[in-house]
Amino acid sequence: MWRSYFRLRDGGRRLLNRPPGGPTVFVGLGSNTPSPSRAYAPPAERKRFYQNVSITQGEGGFEINLDHRKLKTPQAKLFTVPSEALAIAVATEWDSQQDTIKFYTMHLTTLCNTSLDNPTQRNKDQLIRAAVKFLDTDTICYRVEEPQTLVELQKNEWDPIIEWAEKRYGIEIGSSTSIMGPSIPARTQEVLISHLASYNMWALQGIEFVVTQLKSMVLTLGLIDLHLTVEQAVLLSRLEEEYQIQKWGNVEWAHDYELQELRARTAAGALFVHLCSESTTVKHKLLQE
Repeated sequence: MWRSYFRLRDGGRRLLNRPPGGPTVFVGLGSNTPSPSRAYAPPAERKRFYQNVSITQGEGGFEINLDHRKLKTPQAKLFTVPSEALAIAVATEWDSQQDTIKFYTMHLTTLCNTSLDNPTQRNKDQLIRAAVKFLDTDTICYRVEEPQTLVELQKNEWDPIIEWAEKRYGIEIGSSTSIMGPSIPARTQEVLISHLASYNMWALQGIEFVVTQLKSMVLTLGLIDLHLTVEQAVLLSRLEEEYQIQKWGNVEWAHDYELQELRARTAAGALFVHLCSESTTVKHKLLQE
Protein backbone atom coordinates (compact mmCIF):
# COMPACT_ATOMS: atom_id res chain seq x y z
CA MET A 1 0.00 0.00 0.00
CA TRP A 2 1.45 3.30 -1.11
CA ARG A 3 1.51 5.98 1.55
CA SER A 4 3.52 8.83 0.09
CA TYR A 5 5.01 10.09 -3.14
CA PHE A 6 8.02 12.38 -3.01
CA ARG A 7 9.04 14.33 -6.11
CA LEU A 8 12.52 15.76 -6.38
CA ARG A 9 11.55 18.21 -9.07
CA ASP A 10 8.83 20.90 -8.81
CA GLY A 11 10.84 22.58 -6.08
CA GLY A 12 12.05 19.24 -4.77
CA ARG A 13 9.79 19.15 -1.72
CA ARG A 14 6.24 18.21 -2.77
CA LEU A 15 4.26 15.25 -1.42
CA LEU A 16 1.52 13.69 -3.55
CA ASN A 17 -0.67 10.61 -3.33
CA ARG A 18 -0.10 7.87 -5.85
CA PRO A 19 -1.80 4.50 -6.41
CA PRO A 20 0.18 1.26 -6.55
CA GLY A 21 1.31 -0.41 -9.72
CA GLY A 22 2.86 1.08 -12.82
CA PRO A 23 5.67 0.07 -15.18
CA THR A 24 9.19 -0.70 -14.07
CA VAL A 25 12.54 0.21 -15.54
CA PHE A 26 15.66 -1.91 -15.31
CA VAL A 27 18.84 0.09 -15.57
CA GLY A 28 21.65 -2.44 -15.73
CA LEU A 29 24.61 -1.48 -13.60
CA GLY A 30 26.84 -4.13 -15.05
CA SER A 31 26.82 -7.90 -15.16
CA ASN A 32 30.52 -8.57 -14.85
CA THR A 33 31.65 -11.35 -12.56
CA PRO A 34 31.48 -9.80 -9.09
CA SER A 35 34.34 -9.58 -6.65
CA PRO A 36 33.85 -9.71 -2.88
CA SER A 37 34.91 -6.08 -2.42
CA ARG A 38 32.71 -4.62 -5.13
CA ALA A 39 29.98 -6.79 -6.55
CA TYR A 40 29.01 -4.64 -9.52
CA ALA A 41 31.12 -2.78 -12.04
CA PRO A 42 28.78 -0.16 -13.55
CA PRO A 43 28.90 0.54 -17.29
CA ALA A 44 30.53 3.83 -18.16
CA GLU A 45 27.68 5.99 -19.44
CA ARG A 46 24.35 6.06 -21.25
CA LYS A 47 22.01 8.78 -22.47
CA ARG A 48 19.58 10.08 -19.84
CA PHE A 49 16.12 8.72 -20.70
CA TYR A 50 13.99 10.23 -17.91
CA GLN A 51 13.00 13.71 -16.76
CA ASN A 52 11.66 13.38 -13.23
CA VAL A 53 12.92 11.37 -10.25
CA SER A 54 10.69 10.57 -7.30
CA ILE A 55 10.38 8.15 -4.41
CA THR A 56 7.36 6.20 -3.22
CA GLN A 57 6.85 4.32 0.01
CA GLY A 58 5.34 0.88 -0.01
CA GLU A 59 5.15 -2.03 2.40
CA GLY A 60 8.64 -3.19 1.39
CA GLY A 61 10.34 0.15 1.89
CA PHE A 62 11.12 3.14 -0.30
CA GLU A 63 11.34 2.86 -4.10
CA ILE A 64 12.89 5.03 -6.80
CA ASN A 65 10.83 6.12 -9.80
CA LEU A 66 12.27 7.46 -13.05
CA ASP A 67 9.28 9.31 -14.47
CA HIS A 68 6.54 6.71 -13.83
CA ARG A 69 8.77 3.65 -14.06
CA LYS A 70 10.14 1.82 -11.04
CA LEU A 71 13.88 1.27 -10.84
CA LYS A 72 15.14 -2.31 -10.66
CA THR A 73 18.45 -3.92 -9.74
CA PRO A 74 20.79 -5.73 -12.16
CA GLN A 75 19.11 -8.99 -11.09
CA ALA A 76 15.70 -7.46 -11.90
CA LYS A 77 14.60 -7.08 -8.29
CA LEU A 78 12.54 -4.07 -7.31
CA PHE A 79 14.93 -1.36 -6.11
CA THR A 80 13.75 -0.88 -2.52
CA VAL A 81 15.73 0.72 0.27
CA PRO A 82 15.05 0.58 4.03
CA SER A 83 15.07 4.28 4.91
CA GLU A 84 13.61 7.44 3.47
CA ALA A 85 16.87 9.32 3.92
CA LEU A 86 18.74 6.74 1.84
CA ALA A 87 16.03 6.83 -0.82
CA ILE A 88 16.33 10.62 -1.06
CA ALA A 89 20.12 10.34 -1.35
CA VAL A 90 19.88 7.75 -4.14
CA ALA A 91 17.17 9.71 -5.93
CA THR A 92 19.42 12.76 -5.78
CA GLU A 93 22.17 10.77 -7.53
CA TRP A 94 19.79 10.03 -10.39
CA ASP A 95 18.36 13.54 -10.47
CA SER A 96 21.81 15.15 -10.60
CA GLN A 97 22.74 13.31 -13.83
CA GLN A 98 22.79 15.60 -16.83
CA ASP A 99 22.30 14.59 -20.48
CA THR A 100 24.47 11.54 -19.87
CA ILE A 101 24.08 9.11 -16.96
CA LYS A 102 27.52 8.51 -15.49
CA PHE A 103 27.05 5.31 -13.52
CA TYR A 104 30.58 5.38 -12.16
CA THR A 105 29.65 8.44 -10.11
CA MET A 106 26.60 6.76 -8.52
CA HIS A 107 28.22 4.96 -5.60
CA LEU A 108 25.11 4.89 -3.38
CA THR A 109 23.09 3.26 -6.16
CA THR A 110 25.81 0.65 -6.67
CA LEU A 111 25.95 -0.12 -2.93
CA CYS A 112 22.17 -0.50 -2.81
CA ASN A 113 22.25 -2.89 -5.77
CA THR A 114 24.94 -4.94 -4.05
CA SER A 115 22.91 -5.07 -0.84
CA LEU A 116 19.70 -6.04 -2.63
CA ASP A 117 21.12 -8.64 -5.01
CA ASN A 118 23.96 -9.92 -2.80
CA PRO A 119 25.62 -11.39 -5.92
CA THR A 120 28.46 -12.97 -3.92
CA GLN A 121 25.87 -14.73 -1.72
CA ARG A 122 27.64 -13.94 1.53
CA ASN A 123 25.91 -13.98 4.90
CA LYS A 124 26.43 -11.53 7.74
CA ASP A 125 29.20 -13.53 9.40
CA GLN A 126 31.15 -13.75 6.14
CA LEU A 127 30.86 -9.99 5.56
CA ILE A 128 32.12 -9.26 9.06
CA ARG A 129 35.08 -11.60 8.82
CA ALA A 130 36.02 -10.25 5.40
CA ALA A 131 36.18 -6.73 6.84
CA VAL A 132 38.11 -7.75 9.96
CA LYS A 133 40.60 -9.70 7.85
CA PHE A 134 41.87 -6.36 6.50
CA LEU A 135 43.57 -5.88 9.86
CA ASP A 136 46.19 -8.37 8.74
CA THR A 137 47.26 -6.02 5.95
CA ASP A 138 46.10 -2.69 7.36
CA THR A 139 47.85 0.23 5.67
CA ILE A 140 48.67 2.13 8.84
CA CYS A 141 50.10 -0.92 10.59
CA TYR A 142 52.88 -1.38 8.01
CA ARG A 143 55.87 0.89 8.61
CA VAL A 144 59.03 1.64 6.68
CA GLU A 145 62.53 1.60 8.18
CA GLU A 146 63.83 4.41 5.99
CA PRO A 147 64.07 7.24 5.08
CA GLN A 148 63.91 8.71 8.54
CA THR A 149 61.65 11.58 7.48
CA LEU A 150 58.98 9.10 6.34
CA VAL A 151 59.47 6.98 9.46
CA GLU A 152 58.74 10.02 11.61
CA LEU A 153 55.81 11.06 9.43
CA GLN A 154 54.16 7.66 9.78
CA LYS A 155 54.75 7.66 13.52
CA ASN A 156 53.36 11.17 14.01
CA GLU A 157 50.31 10.70 11.80
CA TRP A 158 49.40 7.03 12.20
CA ASP A 159 50.27 6.26 15.82
CA PRO A 160 47.56 8.57 17.26
CA ILE A 161 44.89 6.79 15.19
CA ILE A 162 46.03 3.36 16.37
CA GLU A 163 46.14 4.59 19.96
CA TRP A 164 42.63 5.98 19.60
CA ALA A 165 41.30 2.67 18.25
CA GLU A 166 43.04 0.67 20.99
CA LYS A 167 41.54 2.88 23.68
CA ARG A 168 38.11 3.12 22.03
CA TYR A 169 37.64 -0.63 21.70
CA GLY A 170 39.93 -1.87 24.47
CA ILE A 171 42.11 -3.82 22.05
CA GLU A 172 45.73 -4.15 20.95
CA ILE A 173 46.75 -3.48 17.36
CA GLY A 174 50.33 -2.21 17.14
CA SER A 175 52.51 -1.75 14.06
CA SER A 176 55.50 -3.43 12.46
CA THR A 177 58.25 -2.91 9.90
CA SER A 178 58.19 -6.60 9.04
CA ILE A 179 56.87 -7.61 5.64
CA MET A 180 54.57 -9.98 7.53
CA GLY A 181 53.00 -7.05 9.34
CA PRO A 182 52.02 -6.93 13.03
CA SER A 183 50.66 -9.97 14.81
CA ILE A 184 47.04 -9.12 15.58
CA PRO A 185 45.86 -10.80 18.83
CA ALA A 186 42.89 -13.12 18.55
CA ARG A 187 41.05 -11.09 21.16
CA THR A 188 41.33 -7.96 19.01
CA GLN A 189 39.65 -9.75 16.13
CA GLU A 190 36.96 -11.13 18.44
CA VAL A 191 36.15 -7.67 19.84
CA LEU A 192 35.89 -6.12 16.39
CA ILE A 193 33.78 -9.01 15.11
CA SER A 194 31.42 -8.44 18.03
CA HIS A 195 31.34 -4.71 17.31
CA LEU A 196 30.58 -5.14 13.62
CA ALA A 197 27.83 -7.64 14.46
CA SER A 198 25.82 -4.70 15.81
CA TYR A 199 25.43 -3.40 12.23
CA ASN A 200 22.85 -4.70 9.77
CA MET A 201 23.71 -6.33 6.44
CA TRP A 202 23.33 -3.14 4.44
CA ALA A 203 25.63 -1.15 6.71
CA LEU A 204 28.19 -3.96 6.61
CA GLN A 205 28.29 -3.76 2.81
CA GLY A 206 29.12 -0.08 3.21
CA ILE A 207 31.77 -0.73 5.83
CA GLU A 208 33.53 -3.28 3.65
CA PHE A 209 33.33 -0.86 0.72
CA VAL A 210 35.05 1.88 2.76
CA VAL A 211 37.69 -0.56 4.04
CA THR A 212 38.60 -1.50 0.47
CA GLN A 213 38.91 2.16 -0.49
CA LEU A 214 41.15 3.11 2.43
CA LYS A 215 42.84 -0.30 2.65
CA SER A 216 42.52 0.08 6.39
CA MET A 217 40.10 -1.26 8.97
CA VAL A 218 41.46 1.15 11.58
CA LEU A 219 40.88 4.24 9.43
CA THR A 220 37.41 2.99 8.55
CA LEU A 221 36.52 2.65 12.23
CA GLY A 222 37.77 6.18 12.83
CA LEU A 223 35.68 7.50 9.96
CA ILE A 224 32.47 5.65 10.87
CA ASP A 225 32.85 6.70 14.52
CA LEU A 226 33.25 10.33 13.35
CA HIS A 227 36.73 10.52 14.85
CA LEU A 228 38.06 11.32 11.37
CA THR A 229 36.66 13.32 8.47
CA VAL A 230 36.65 11.88 4.96
CA GLU A 231 39.49 14.20 3.97
CA GLN A 232 41.59 13.13 6.96
CA ALA A 233 40.94 9.40 6.43
CA VAL A 234 41.82 9.59 2.73
CA LEU A 235 44.99 11.60 3.36
CA LEU A 236 46.12 9.17 6.06
CA SER A 237 45.49 6.22 3.74
CA ARG A 238 47.70 7.87 1.09
CA LEU A 239 50.39 9.11 3.47
CA GLU A 240 53.35 7.41 1.81
CA GLU A 241 52.12 8.29 -1.67
CA GLU A 242 51.66 11.94 -0.73
CA TYR A 243 55.14 11.93 0.78
CA GLN A 244 56.63 10.63 -2.47
CA ILE A 245 54.67 13.18 -4.49
CA GLN A 246 55.93 16.05 -2.36
CA LYS A 247 59.47 14.78 -2.79
CA TRP A 248 59.48 13.83 -6.46
CA GLY A 249 56.48 15.62 -7.93
CA ASN A 250 53.54 14.15 -9.83
CA VAL A 251 51.36 14.32 -12.89
CA GLU A 252 49.06 16.99 -11.49
CA TRP A 253 45.79 16.19 -13.24
CA ALA A 254 46.12 12.46 -12.60
CA HIS A 255 46.84 12.94 -8.91
CA ASP A 256 43.96 15.37 -8.46
CA TYR A 257 41.51 13.11 -10.26
CA GLU A 258 42.52 10.03 -8.27
CA LEU A 259 42.32 11.94 -5.00
CA GLN A 260 38.85 13.33 -5.73
CA GLU A 261 37.58 9.93 -6.82
CA LEU A 262 38.86 8.29 -3.65
CA ARG A 263 37.24 11.00 -1.54
CA ALA A 264 33.94 10.58 -3.39
CA ARG A 265 33.88 6.80 -2.96
CA THR A 266 34.90 7.00 0.69
CA ALA A 267 32.32 9.69 1.46
CA ALA A 268 29.58 7.72 -0.28
CA GLY A 269 30.47 4.57 1.65
CA ALA A 270 30.48 6.37 5.00
CA LEU A 271 27.18 8.09 4.22
CA PHE A 272 25.69 4.75 3.18
CA VAL A 273 26.66 3.17 6.51
CA HIS A 274 25.05 5.96 8.52
CA LEU A 275 21.88 6.10 6.42
CA CYS A 276 21.49 2.32 6.66
CA SER A 277 21.93 2.47 10.42
CA GLU A 278 19.02 4.87 10.88
CA SER A 279 15.49 3.56 11.21
CA THR A 280 13.63 6.85 11.31
CA THR A 281 12.09 8.55 8.30
CA VAL A 282 12.53 12.12 7.23
CA LYS A 283 9.76 14.32 8.61
CA HIS A 284 7.32 15.35 5.88
CA LYS A 285 7.18 18.81 7.41
CA LEU A 286 10.85 19.27 6.55
CA LEU A 287 10.24 18.15 2.97
CA GLN A 288 7.52 20.75 2.51
CA GLU A 289 9.53 23.70 3.80
